[in-house]
Formats: sequence, C-alpha cells, structure tokens
Amino acid sequence: MGKPISPPPVVGGLRGELPAYLSNGVIGLRVRPNPLSAGMTLVSGLAGRHPARHIEAAALAPYPLAADISLNGVWASDASDALTIVDQVYDFETAELTTRLVYQPGDVSAEITVVAFCSRDDPTIVCQELSLRLDGLAKVVLRPMIDARDVEGRALAHERHTPGEAEPACDGSLLWETEGALSTCGLAMVSSVDAPVETQYPPLQRGRLYTEHSFEGDQRREYRLRQIVSVTPNAIHDQPDQHAVRMVALARRRGFEAIREANRKQWRDLWRGRIELVGAPPRWQALADATFYYLMASTHPSSPSSTSIFGLATWGDYHYYYGHVMWDLETFAAPPLVFLQPGAAEALLDYRSRTLEAAQKNALARGHRGLQFPWESGPATGQEAAPLPGTASWHEDHVTPDVARAFALYAAAAGDEEFMRERAWPVLYGVAQWIASRVTPTERGHELQGSMGIAERQQESDNPAFGVLACQAALDDALDMAERLDKPAPPEWRAIRDTLVLPMQGDLLASHDDYRPDEEKGETPDPLMAFFPLWRDLGAEVERATLAHYLSLADAYAGAPMLSGLLGVWAAWSGDRALSARLLEEGYGKFASGRFNQILEYRPDRFPEQPPAGPFVANMGAFLMSLIQGFPALRPTLGPPETWPQRPVVLPEGWEAIRIGHLWVRGRPYRLEARHGQRATLEPVESA
Repeated sequence: MGKPISPPPVVGGLRGELPAYLSNGVIGLRVRPNPLSAGMTLVSGLAGRHPARHIEAAALAPYPLAADISLNGVWASDASDALTIVDQVYDFETAELTTRLVYQPGDVSAEITVVAFCSRDDPTIVCQELSLRLDGLAKVVLRPMIDARDVEGRALAHERHTPGEAEPACDGSLLWETEGALSTCGLAMVSSVDAPVETQYPPLQRGRLYTEHSFEGDQRREYRLRQIVSVTPNAIHDQPDQHAVRMVALARRRGFEAIREANRKQWRDLWRGRIELVGAPPRWQALADATFYYLMASTHPSSPSSTSIFGLATWGDYHYYYGHVMWDLETFAAPPLVFLQPGAAEALLDYRSRTLEAAQKNALARGHRGLQFPWESGPATGQEAAPLPGTASWHEDHVTPDVARAFALYAAAAGDEEFMRERAWPVLYGVAQWIASRVTPTERGHELQGSMGIAERQQESDNPAFGVLACQAALDDALDMAERLDKPAPPEWRAIRDTLVLPMQGDLLASHDDYRPDEEKGETPDPLMAFFPLWRDLGAEVERATLAHYLSLADAYAGAPMLSGLLGVWAAWSGDRALSARLLEEGYGKFASGRFNQILEYRPDRFPEQPPAGPFVANMGAFLMSLIQGFPALRPTLGPPETWPQRPVVLPEGWEAIRIGHLWVRGRPYRLEARHGQRATLEPVESA
C-alpha cells in the first residue's frame, strides 16, 4: 500500500476559496492562510439559537489556536502589511497543516512556521507549534490565545488559578455559553516557550484570553512556542470548563511530542484502509485519498452528536444547513464508515439511539405510531429543527427508513448480536411500526401518499420511488432481524411490504406517480437508488429501462449534490465503461476545489451562483460507497461475507481494479479486491 497523496502546497491568501479544514470529528477548525488570526470553530454537540432563523443550530465556539507576535513593540495583528504568507502545506498522511510566514515590521524580520493539528487520540485536544527564526536582535513577545471575538454568545466565567492548588494546572480556562443559552463549552490552554521568558497571565480582555511570553531574541537559534488547548462541550461534561482543565493538564503531562506521535499513529491505523485504484489516472487516486481523508477527519468514535453533512466545517455567511444531522449521514456517510472506521459509524448511530424519544414524539405530533426521525435534527436535542415554516419536514418521509437501513447495515457488517438486540432492533421495530401507520391502504395496495423523494420539489407527490422502496427495504430488514433474534413480527409488516405501490410506467420505475421528465427536477435519478444502494430486485427489464432513462438525463443532473457521485456506478451497471468514466468525472471529479482538494456541495461550473461550501459529506460518501460497494457489487447481509459479492465487476474505462487492504467485517480485518470482469473477492486478511 502506497502513501496517501497530499494536495500541492498553496501559495498566498484566499481567492474566493475555502480555507483549510482541520478536524478530528469532535472539534473542527477553519484555519486561515494566516493561522495566527482566528478562524472558525465547531464542536460536536455545541448548539445555539441561530441569529437569523432562531432555530437550534450548530454554534461557533471561541477559536482555540489564535496567536500574535510582537517584534520590537509592533504587533503582527496591527501590521498586516508587514506579514507575508509564503505557503501552506496540508499533509493528509499525518493530518497536519503547516504554514510558512515572514514578518518584517522594521529592520529585523522573522521567519515563522506554524504547524497545527487536532488530536484523534485525545479528541478534545488541539495543538499548535510556532517556530521563529530572527535575522537580528529583537524584543519578542508571543501571545497564544483563545479568541472569542465575533462569536455569538458570552463568557460566563474564566479562571487563571486552579481552585485549591498552589500552582495553576494550566494557563487559564474559559466557560462559554452559546446564543440562546442552549449549550456551553469549556476551553483550557497550556503554552510554553523553549527559552527563558517573562510570562504574564492577564484577565480575559475584549473576548481574548491570552498568555504573554516576552524575551530578548537573536539570530543564533530557533525559538518555539507550543500551545495545547482542550475544547470540551457540555455534551461530554456538565461542567465543561473544569473538565477542559483536566484534559489539558493531562495533555501537558503527556507532552506535545507524545500527543503528536499518538495522533500520527491513529492516522497510520486509519490509512490501512486506503482505497487503491489500479489503472486509474493519478488524479483519481489523489481524489480518493482526499475523500477518504476528509470523511475520516470529520468523524470520530467519541463524537457525542453525530456530525453534519459538512462534517465540523463552516465558513462565511452560508448556512451549511445549520449543522443539522440529516438523512445524508445515514445514507451516504455511514456505509463507508461501517467498513473503514466502525467506531465512528457507531457514534453516528449512537446519536439516533440517544434521541429516540424525540423521534417518538415527532411521530406522535404527526399522528403516527413508532419512530419518525426529524428531517433536520438539532445537534444538541435531536428534535426537529428545520427552518420555519418547516416545509421540507412536512413531506420528506424517507429520512425514517434511511436511519433504519443504517442500523441494519452496521448490524450486517459487524455481526454483533448485542448491537442487533439492544440498539438495532428498537429502531427497526419503531420504524416498521411508523411505516405501518404512515401508509394508506387503497385498492392498489399500500400507498405512500403526499410524500417526497430526494428531489425537494415545490409540490409533494404520491408513491415517490425512493421513499417507497426505502420503506420496503426497512421492512425487509426488520423481518430479517426479527427472525435472527427470535422476535415476534406483526403480520402486517409482511403484508405491507408485499403490497407497497410502486410508480411504474411500463417497465420504467418512475420518480413518483404521474411523473414527467420535463417536470421540476425531473432529471433527478433517485429511482436508480432502488438498484444501488437499496438492492431491490425489480427484474432485469425494469432495471434496464430505468437505468437507460435516467442515464439519458444524467448530463442535465450532474453537478447537483448527493446523487451525482453515484452516476458512475449506475453507468457501470448498465455495462458502459466509457459512460461510467465520463459520468464519474462530471458527477464527482469536477466537484473538487483547487485548494486542498475539498469536495464542494455544488459543482461550481454548473452552479456558479452557489457559494463554495465543503467538504460535503454526502458527495464524499457517495463516492466512497461507489468504490467499496457499488463498483465491487458488494451487498452486505446477515449472511456470510463471502456471499456478499453479487455480480461481475464493471469498472470505469481504464481502471483495472479496486483494492482495499483493510476493511472491518465482523470485527476483523478483511481485504477486498474488485477486478474488472471478475467477481470481487472479500476475504480475511490472514488468508489473503
């Protein structure tokens, strides 16, 4: 297995692009080209009242890795014209971002190198090292800081001392409350300079909590400032500032280098699951590595509140869907995570398990039984948080079977009986009960009336194909698990499953009843989800006709979010390798941003009116699903893994094979090889 391909260095500042995104799945940072200036921070589970929409939304936290430098009395924050950004380098192998700067406010200049990372081994910890080399004598002052300026909310308290202790355990701590008092988080910092310094700890001033290290510097050596900060949300501890002190004091005891090496080891372990594209152009391997990196970075087993469809990223004034937990995560992110980082997949599902009461109440509010998961789930409460008046939440029913299917997939891949019994079964049972109360019996069968598929249209419709077939698949999963666990299944589940009404137009599985190709978003290929990833067997003629129809509309659709990333698989399943390669480019390759290969929500050449927003988890998950399950035709079930490959592999033109040396299956590592023209092989690593 080769090393992952990191993106090329970036020179200079932003030019309408997104800044770098660092994350460990619990903390997410937007790091500016000048990393000394505060960027943006999101923390899993931290929510506040949105300033414009007044709904529960992910809230910004104070930026933990801000800094400032003074040479002979001139602060870099006051002399931006004296600060030059040389370049910024993102190492995907170690998840470290390195920035080089030159600061020359007078006769003496400083070459500055800043390295930052978010620790996966200590998921509340973020670290930064600033190295400084002077070309002459200068009075140097370094200020590592926690910067809360321009962050909605307020500081409830800050401490410079450790109660009951003669010596402080850290530089200081801050208790932060979000707008609307929906959440709190604690931040605590330790810093050090590897030279004799005079250190001061002023109180919180104008939203900045900083330490000041002063010394006389010269050109004979390099100076190093290290700052370690714990950012702890109240979703992890009810007194987050105190717990942040505990976490950062432990980090100080471990030391910067030990934390750095432990983080690198975690990433070495993750990269064992690197996806190798044999025969594909190098650009596609780089895209696969970037996609793998950003999805792994955005998720973590310790995440208390799932993640969002942009991970823990936000920027500018774009809404980023308010950081809500949405169906995209279970449909697109969970499937690759189940095999690549099962602990993170379980954390996504844990969030749904912990918020079952909210789903139950949501069903009651709509007059249904069982569990109805919110369309846009608030990160802290799990309750419906769709912007008012909540139009999409009225009809987007498919989120509920989507969540159930993710639990079933994890159960199949892990083979964990306790998970099936304690976690998956309550969800599958509740969703099956909801389906039974949601469908309407008519002379045609059981209909899903007044609903909506993946395309969010102005008007709802009857029997949207994706919603109906997702319900059918969820009922299949519930029946299979009932048999596996020896649980009683109500007879109506099977009856409903067998009589759900599909929107057929001859051999064409249409998007919904009365579908027209020229209608609003008529090119949306959501019926193709029936074949992959839902694995519905509708017969060869229906598959052939439906693939042909929607692939003929693919050029009109490619560039829209989510399903564009699956177009290459569907084209391959039609047998057209050249079309598969072309649609993979149109449906995924062109979503990549030039700065650090971030995958955007919308393809910028097709939707220039949309602001660049990324990394978009749904697009990335769709691509990784394609590589792990779609092209290899791998259908996970409760049966033996060797039975999962379903059909001969068809790969995009020019590709020879997909190899993954380490997938987690049934609690042990497996190896996957999907070679064009052959059935994929999935076998334990020991015998591979």
